[in-house]
Amino acid sequence: MSVSDALQLMLMFGTFIVALLTLVVELIKNQQKK
Repeated sequence: MSVSDALQLMLMFGTFIVALLTLVVELIKNQQKK
């Protein structure tokens, strides 16, 4: 596995984590509104 492959994988994983956190935050906000 080359360095560029590892960096690309980390970038994809990081983007996934950020999207997941954003989704969780939005769900929490919606729960608090009720």
